[in-house]
Amino acid sequence: MIVLSAVFSTAASAQKVAYVDVDYVLKNMPEYTAAQEQIDNLAAAWQKDIDTKYAEIDNLYKRYEAEQVLLTDDMKQQRKKEIDDKEKAAKELQKKRFGYQGDLFQKRQELIQPIQDRVYDAIQKIATTKAYDFVLDKSSGSVVLYANTKLNISDQVLQGMGINPKSKVSEGTGNQPAKGAGTQNQGGGKTQPDTKSDEQPKTQPKQPPK
Repeated sequence: MIVLSAVFSTAASAQKVAYVDVDYVLKNMPEYTAAQEQIDNLAAAWQKDIDTKYAEIDNLYKRYEAEQVLLTDDMKQQRKKEIDDKEKAAKELQKKRFGYQGDLFQKRQELIQPIQDRVYDAIQKIATTKAYDFVLDKSSGSVVLYANTKLNISDQVLQGMGINPKSKVSEGTGNQPAKGAGTQNQGGGKTQPDTKSDEQPKTQPKQPPK
């Protein structure tokens, strides 16, 4: 909101503003669609492997419950240790794949970051050429109360990257309230496009069986 307030409060100084719907831009980029599909497939394969391990642990526990009356104390301890070791290994693998800065995070950075940089560079080129003082991201989290579609340069960003938009940016929008604005880097550095709604894998890690 600080950026938005600055724009309106200095309108008399003829500052120029535009906005981009980054979600719309990304969804029109074949390489983003392909990268997201690769991430989803990888996440699904990793989750399937983890589910298999937890299913094995569950079966071992059920066997132990059914047979424990026939087991000696040493055999019970051995069975429990086997189950505990396998459960610990499964949790470590789950953390490695889906945890903070884990394999999925690293793969997303590897595939998505170059696409984000390409979008930013296209936005920066248009902003520099047309002398915009601010370019807001309509699809991010901060609230923009109103956005005139005449200021929407999303299709220009796509065309600047050599991509023909699949759908018209103005279809069904009119002068609608925007979903949000990007975070302005006061030092003039990169403000990364927000892709949190699309970056999440379709398959989410499951919890170990009780």
